[in-house]
Amino acid sequence: QSYCHRLQHDMYFLTSTSRLNEQVVDKIVLQLNRVYPQILTNEEAEKFRNPRASLHTRLSDLLKHLQKKGDRHCQEFYRALQINAEQLFNDLPSRKILKTPDPTEIDTDKEQYMLNDRGPVFFLACFSVAAGLALFWYCCNSETRVIGRARRILGFSPIIIGRHVRNICMLYLEDISRN
Repeated sequence: QSYCHRLQHDMYFLTSTSRLNEQVVDKIVLQLNRVYPQILTNEEAEKFRNPRASLHTRLSDLLKHLQKKGDRHCQEFYRALQINAEQLFNDLPSRKILKTPDPTEIDTDKEQYMLNDRGPVFFLACFSVAAGLALFWYCCNSETRVIGRARRILGFSPIIIGRHVRNICMLYLEDISRN
């Protein structure tokens, strides 16, 4: 993505109220005026530092002017912004898009907190209810084919449930299959 497109994408964010104060904008303009290669001429720098015009107007005009000049000028603006207002530079919408490889990707840090806010006890309780309902469904169904499946599942589960519980369940299933 070119710096001009990034600047167009960030323009609303930068010109919104109280993002950049007058001192920071003046520092950026002076840096663009004094840096090699000179991005802004002396007349342009005075125009964008004019205290008679509102800060919003000056900043909007500066950004539009840089976009017309080309990609190199926009890149120098980003460099000046990074030097003079690093926190704002890091919060730019275009920077957040560049940090994530896929813009549709879920922010895993936030998602991790959303999934884990209930703790392991909640997970075990839900899992136990689901396993109990599945066992109940297999055991209480009138079809003998389902009872055979339940017998196979319970026959291979001495690790999951204790041997005594497994033996009781197996006896229960045998009684049901005889009836």
